[in-house]
Parts: sequence; C-alpha cells; structure tokens
Amino acid sequence: MQDKPNIILIMTDQQRFDTIAALGASWMNTPRLDRLVRAGVAFSNCFVTSPVCVAARASLFTGMYPHSTGVFSNFRPWRPSWVQWLATAGYHCVSIGKMHINPYDELGGFHQRFVVENKDRPLFLEEADRAFFDEWDKALMSRGLIKPSRYNRFEDDPDHYQEALGCFTWTLDENMHPDVFVGDTAKWWIASRKSEAPLFLQIGFPGPHPPYDPIKRYLDQYAETDIPVPLISTEHRGQPSAQAKLRQNMIDFNFDSVAWREDITPDDLLRLRKHYAANVTMIDEKVGDILDGLEERGYLENAVVIFASDHGDALGDHGHVQKWTMYEGVTRVPLIISGRNIPINLSTDDLVQLMDVAPTILDYAGVKVPANWEAKSLKPILERSQNGREVVYAELGRDHIQNASEYIVMRRDKRWKLVWYLGEDEGELYDLENDAGEENNLWESEQYRTLRDRLISETKDWSIRGMLNAKEEVLRKPQAPMAIKK
Repeated sequence: MQDKPNIILIMTDQQRFDTIAALGASWMNTPRLDRLVRAGVAFSNCFVTSPVCVAARASLFTGMYPHSTGVFSNFRPWRPSWVQWLATAGYHCVSIGKMHINPYDELGGFHQRFVVENKDRPLFLEEADRAFFDEWDKALMSRGLIKPSRYNRFEDDPDHYQEALGCFTWTLDENMHPDVFVGDTAKWWIASRKSEAPLFLQIGFPGPHPPYDPIKRYLDQYAETDIPVPLISTEHRGQPSAQAKLRQNMIDFNFDSVAWREDITPDDLLRLRKHYAANVTMIDEKVGDILDGLEERGYLENAVVIFASDHGDALGDHGHVQKWTMYEGVTRVPLIISGRNIPINLSTDDLVQLMDVAPTILDYAGVKVPANWEAKSLKPILERSQNGREVVYAELGRDHIQNASEYIVMRRDKRWKLVWYLGEDEGELYDLENDAGEENNLWESEQYRTLRDRLISETKDWSIRGMLNAKEEVLRKPQAPMAIKK
C-alpha cells in the first residue's frame, strides 16, 4: 500500500445542507450518500465563505476568504494555489467536471482537466471561432444535439417557460444529461488510469444548480413524496431593501432558466423542490458509481473521500430563489469526510468553513500548510483533539445580480447571526437558538441594540484586519510550501 492516501474531492453545485436522508432529510432518496455518511464524519454546520459559486470555490482552492483572494463575483479571474503543491509532492492531479476556474481552460495545477461548466451557459454557434467549448458541449454537438438553455426553452414554449420556475424534465439522451455525463466520464477515467502515483481527483457535478432538470425516472421517485415547503408571504417583513432589489432582478432577468415570480404558490414550491430533490438523487447514483469504480481499482484501501457543495439554494425560502443572500439554506452546505483512520458514523455540529477542506487535504497529503492561511485544518476535529471555530463568516460583493449593496458580510456563531451591509442603516440579526428559521429580524430591536452594535464592531474589525493582512502577504510574496519529507 502506498504511503500517501488517495484524495477524492466530490463537489456538487448549489446543494443545500438538508438534502441527505441520513442527515435528517427523511424525504430524500440518497442511499449512496447515506452510505458515505455512515462510513465517515458528517459536519452539520459547514458554511461557505461566499454565497456565489466562483468566490466560494476560490476560497476553497486558495485557503483564503474573498477579502484576501479579491474574488467576489463569478467573472473574476483566479487560479488554485495548492493543487500544484500536491503535484510537486508526487500526486497525479485530475479534475473532471465543474471547477469554475476563470478562464475555464486554465489547468490550475492539475495534470489533466475534463471541463464541464454551467448547465445553462449559452452557446452561440456563430461565435464558434472564439467560444469555449467544454467536454459536454463537444459531446452534444458530436451527436447533433442542441444544448437546452433559457433561449431555446423560451422560444419553444414561452408560456410554459414563464410558469416553470426553472423546472424542466430532461428530454435528450440520458447519458447526455450533464450530471450523468460527468459521473460517467469520471468512472471511465478511473477504470482507464495507468499511473501508480497517489491520486488527487476532483469531481464537480454541475447540478443541482438550475435549471432543475432531472431525468423523468428520478422525478417519478418523488411523485408521492411530501417535501417540506416554506410558508409563503409577499410582505417579507424585516428584510433589507437590497433583498427586494435582488428578488426583482430574479423576476426580470430569469437567470439560469429560472423565471421567478412574486405570486408563488405552495404547489409551485413543491414542484420546484421535487425537481431539485430528483436532481440530487440522480447525482447520488453517480456518486455511488464513482465510489464503486474507485473500490474496484483498490483506490479506497488508502483514501480520504470528501463530499461537499459550493453553496446552497433558497428554493423559495424568504421569497428567494438561488443564492446571493446569507440565509441558512444558501450559506450552509453538506460536508462529509471518510477514509482510513477517520471515525465512522459520526456527526459533529462544530462550526467550520468549506475552505477548511484545503488545509485538511494538505495535512493528509503531508504538505505543509501556509502559516498565513485563513482556512483551518479539520484533521484535529476528525481526530477529536480540537473543536471547530467560534465564528464563521461569508462575504458578498456587488455584481450584475446582487447590485443593490456594495459589500455584505455574515457573522455567525452558534447562536447569533449578523448580516452587515456596508454603508447602510439596514441589516439582519437573528437569534438562531430561538428562531432557527430566521423569520424574526432583530436588527431594529432596542432590546438587542447593544449586542447588535458589538457584533457590528467585531465584523468590521474582522473585515478590515483581513484585508490588511491580505495586503501585507501580497507584499511579502510568501513562498509556496513544500512537501513534508517523511
């Protein structure tokens, strides 16, 4: 058996924390993820550093918050830092599926990348001489298939498109669904691999990010399932005005094929959540295929397997859909770690950040973690020698969708969540111990004014110190850490 463990990082895009049966979502059908939960440690309080895809992923692959990476939006160029360090330490590094590096075809330290990007990313053939075609694009075109997107869906049936809320049943060949395509590509690659070097394999599923487009036979599994849906209100009391602007943008511009509306009904939300759940179940099956393929090749005999997502989806909570808010359904994600010498069937409610996966991987790979990183290794928690964080943070900057606020920061501890909007009088304060649903915004309450002001001060200090430290580290130009020699 090789000394260094194989490291398998499986990520979904936009998967909520409450989507795995073994972790309390009894309405879900996720037998393969349930098996992974029983085989390892589940973190029930894992939070992203940003409710935006690229910003969250940049943190994960650099070990730093957005204020240090400078990546707050989906269009900012960035590249991973520590993948190259694994390669230097002797790992064969491969990425299959969605990674969201900008530019898309940047190797980012990997030896190989099989890129699959957004499901709804438009592809205009008249721009073929300069467009980026990912592996899925090329597979579709080689079969003469037209990629479904908000453009052709709307043209084919505008009335249905407006009513669908992003929910569509997949109509092309099953193996051409992007999540199936990524899973099958990963299993093919695993079966074909010849190298005996330790493996770092990152697999990125495009779903359940919208459009919510499962294959029908997976949707049929939820035909009689009663999935919890949020209470509906059009008043949205206590929400800062920036959220009203965000909601209107979602209505006006139907991002990712989601034509959002104010007049959402309980039946609408149930349909939305069934499509979403079916997409998760479809991915669950492919995760099982991948793990089976790794087991057949003997890779799991000495491995660390990590399953996570880059952020969640509101799915109608608080009148919102998709992301760009700091509610639990968006900022809280599943995180499961299993492998040799890792406890089994254990759940911890310690507060952790998704980017903490980065130093955890380096620890297990025997690569030194940079001293200036803001991410913290989870290995001491897995070894039950240390607790998690006292506070977690998330940051959100202005972009073309959330364009009402310049800068938003979430500060969350076990009981209190503060959301601070730079330069604005409005904000959010929730007592999560007594208001887990975040329905009662205490920002304006005199009773909690002293607490609110203290948490604002702490949040400002954290943000400013982080930006100053990031600037200092850039000026110092710290050297990349080398592998620890054993």
